[in-house]
Amino acid sequence: MVPSLLFDISGLDLTKIHYDAQAIERVNPQRGVMRLIDSVVYESESRELMVAIKDVRADEFWVEGHIPGRPLFPGVFMIEAAAQVASFISLRKMTGTSFMGFVGVDGVKFRGQVVPGDRLMILCKEIELRPRRCLCKTQALVNGNLVFEATIKGMPF
Repeated sequence: MVPSLLFDISGLDLTKIHYDAQAIERVNPQRGVMRLIDSVVYESESRELMVAIKDVRADEFWVEGHIPGRPLFPGVFMIEAAAQVASFISLRKMTGTSFMGFVGVDGVKFRGQVVPGDRLMILCKEIELRPRRCLCKTQALVNGNLVFEATIKGMPF
């Protein structure tokens, strides 16, 4: 049974960019090929829900080697992209903290393939934010289909 989405996105304008790559880099430290979110297209008023975008490009470094002739976006990159969204949602609320370390992941399920040309839409719901821990549930969609889900754990440094 496919789970329901973390929150209803049906009425959201997911074409409006709230945060571009430069704004994301002002909060998250990942740069170059390791910045795996391109934009944020939704943030709830409470700042506990977020939708981010990763456009999977054919010129990315992994394409040639991660299944030659049939490139698949690596699952570990989906986890990293989700962790970056969780970091972004949490760090913006924490004063005096500049880095959110990824310390764990639970409930990972890969439910579909992601290939060059796909737009990966990452949903993030903050479950817990404490001085020493953040916990976020995440899901990713491609063309409206759920392809990934996980619970991300982070620790501020």
